[in-house]
Amino acid sequence: MSNDTNAPDNERETDTAEDQDTPSPDGAPPTTDSSGDEPTASTEESRSGEQASTDAVEESDDSASEGTESPSSPAGDNDDRHGDSVLDAPPRNPTPDSVERDSDETDDEYETEIDEVLGSDVDEDMEVDEEIAEDDLLGGLQIDTSKEIKVPDRLVDQVIGQDHARDIILKAAKQRRHVMMIGSPGTGKSMLAKAMSQLLPKEDLQDILVYHNPDDGNEPKIRTVPSGKGEQIVDAHKEEARKRNQMRRFIMWVLIILVLAYSFIILSQILIGIIAAGIVYLVFRYMSRGNDSMVPNMIVNTANQQTAPFEDGTGAHAGALLGDVRHDPFQSGGMETPSHDRVEPGAIHKSNKGVLYIDEINTLDIRSQQKLMTAIQEGEFSITGQSERSSGAMVQTEPVPCDFVMVAAGNMDAMQNMHPALRSRIKGNGYEVYMDDTIDDTAEMRRKYSRFVAQEVEKDGRLPHFTRGAIEEIILEARRRAGRKGQLTLEMRDLGGLVRVAGDVARSSDKQHTERDDVLEAKKRSRSIEQQLADEMIERRRDYEMTISEGGLVGRVNGLAVMGEDSGIMLPVMAEIAEAHGPGEVIATGQLQEMAKESVQNVSAIIKKFSDENLDKKDIHIQFANDGIEVDGPSASVTVATAVISALEDIPINQNVAMSGSLSVRGDVLPVGGVTHKIEAAAKSGCDTVIIPKANEQDVMIEDEYEDMVEVIPVAHISEVLEIALEGEARKETLIDRLRTITGTALSSDVEPGGNPSPQ
Repeated sequence: MSNDTNAPDNERETDTAEDQDTPSPDGAPPTTDSSGDEPTASTEESRSGEQASTDAVEESDDSASEGTESPSSPAGDNDDRHGDSVLDAPPRNPTPDSVERDSDETDDEYETEIDEVLGSDVDEDMEVDEEIAEDDLLGGLQIDTSKEIKVPDRLVDQVIGQDHARDIILKAAKQRRHVMMIGSPGTGKSMLAKAMSQLLPKEDLQDILVYHNPDDGNEPKIRTVPSGKGEQIVDAHKEEARKRNQMRRFIMWVLIILVLAYSFIILSQILIGIIAAGIVYLVFRYMSRGNDSMVPNMIVNTANQQTAPFEDGTGAHAGALLGDVRHDPFQSGGMETPSHDRVEPGAIHKSNKGVLYIDEINTLDIRSQQKLMTAIQEGEFSITGQSERSSGAMVQTEPVPCDFVMVAAGNMDAMQNMHPALRSRIKGNGYEVYMDDTIDDTAEMRRKYSRFVAQEVEKDGRLPHFTRGAIEEIILEARRRAGRKGQLTLEMRDLGGLVRVAGDVARSSDKQHTERDDVLEAKKRSRSIEQQLADEMIERRRDYEMTISEGGLVGRVNGLAVMGEDSGIMLPVMAEIAEAHGPGEVIATGQLQEMAKESVQNVSAIIKKFSDENLDKKDIHIQFANDGIEVDGPSASVTVATAVISALEDIPINQNVAMSGSLSVRGDVLPVGGVTHKIEAAAKSGCDTVIIPKANEQDVMIEDEYEDMVEVIPVAHISEVLEIALEGEARKETLIDRLRTITGTALSSDVEPGGNPSPQ
């Protein structure tokens, strides 16, 4: 190969791509003289017998490089270079200079390409009525069906919300930084990771080959070549091996015929002839196996890769993540499989020059996390058998390139069991991002949610497009699932599931489009397991008359709780006061978790503060009738306080009232979560009044069918709760006045029980 330094860069790069490996006669990986001079005479002699097998590859290389010859290179030099061909030249990694040069040449173009990704707003491609945009559920989009909405090609444009995370991904892709994303499931972590692989350049992708090491069969050699050249090298080696085997088989049959002829005709010894022929056959079979071991094993093939690699290593065992060597039951006698043929790449090697995504990073065992740290830091990692009892444990390759971008993800608990050093590696060379659960309900975001519906329909490929009314119902559900007024949920996976169920409902009815009624039906069919269980419990309690929603009872309150994330349930709380045989204490039963126990203790402080009785001699028993459901969180403290106060003062509680709220030690009612689902559960159970914290008033977004069934009353203090829930005007007023005096909080005189209007 000519070493002319005046040759243009593209010629030198073509030479690098053209010049590939050739096996030496003993099967060793190809080598090149360190000085870079032409091969020695002995090397040329050893290659002369192989040259014929590389003609086909030469032709393809000649045509590929025909237009890149250096004008100053003599024709003879050029012929010599092409004579070496794909099979002859050693594979090698691209030099840092060449990689840097390629990066510099494409830097401006790459920056422009990434910047263009940011500009994919819905209103750029669609007609928008700005006058009605703020009040319109579709943000002013003038469409009849989702088919009219253009879906962007790039994944990064399809991400809804998460603007901060998206900007981080764009920066990380440009600078090849690691990223850790923490947040709730379904908020777009895996989608952003895939989008990152589309943003990385694919020009520097590599194929990775494993060669037999004649010096030490248990330490296979690793070579990297430009993308697409690996197949040519392997094919050339296979063709060479095939021709050698053909020649050996020809010689073998000639010798067998000669041996048999000599034995039969001259010696007249048939048995000796057969034995001799068998020996010749076995010798040649053994030699052919040695020849097959010269064919390299391509463990990473990027020839057909359209973008940078993306590998999902979530939940992968050590072998799948870090690479492995298959066990070989035949380890001697010429029957063994060459060690380099048993090498299997891991996700870290397949993601070389691309993205390795691992969700629930904390589920990886500590040893895998430690080895992953090494791979991130070194950019290469040797493959060895992961099972200590396997024959593969004896094999360890040379370091295999694994220059990947790490995208780790998980919920909040992921950071607790994550190896601190691994987190330090990511944070030291990358970013940490917290994924939002909700986003502001703006006209622009509603337009993007409309596009989200179109994206899900296009992605599925079998669903009818949604009408305007159906899209509006999806956006209303996004508001409802956010749990906060003025917000839209960003848990898009669950919302996408609703879109698919609605489309299935419409498709089963042979409708041309998915309509609003189909979405409403889908909401019923796609109830969570918790919601189905909660509805079943409500029906069962009605059958056994366990639910009381009328009359008045002392010490019994209809409390409200949430199962899972979107399912409400009504749980009665009962209190009883008894004489203590020792120091008085508060005893709570019903599978209470830590936060629920703390809320009971806060309630006891309020009770001791306002009560005239000496509680040191009394036991306060509190029972949560929860049918085996674990109770956690502070939202039962208002319910507990009301039940205990009723039992102490012997004042009945109106049973058509249900309530939820947290309580401070000063008696203030604090906000809780899931108020919408709790209100709907109270309505299903037959209660007509629901007390919620005043701070949660803006979060109430119940379904239309429940609006006329219940009255929602927001309160700010325990005295307001008692005024609404307790019966018996005279005794109730005396109690409330005393409580107001002690806590220092008074209500305005014009507030009547049940007088607060519902936010509905």
